[in-house]
Amino acid sequence: MVDETLKRLLEAETKAEQVVARAEEECQAIIEQARLDALVADRHHAKRVAEIHTTFLDQAEQRAQQTITELQRRYTEHSLALRASALQHEQQALDEAINLLTGSGNI
Repeated sequence: MVDETLKRLLEAETKAEQVVARAEEECQAIIEQARLDALVADRHHAKRVAEIHTTFLDQAEQRAQQTITELQRRYTEHSLALRASALQHEQQALDEAINLLTGSGNI
């Protein structure tokens, strides 16, 4: 009877060791899968950051180009207005100079 009890205890211990070994294997498999999942997520995140960065740069470039175009338009308008004003003032100056030289101005 003692032999039978010892035999059952040894069998139970062996089964317990097998259960522990399987649990450790499953634990290692879960850890490895988690590592792989984290690596995939990290790569996906890095790729997404690069895409966002590229999109941001493209939008910044587009806004900069729009600003440059607007500034060039304003410069052209301002330049034309200054030229028109200069021509008008030049004509007035010439008229006044002629009046002064010919003495036809009011004294």
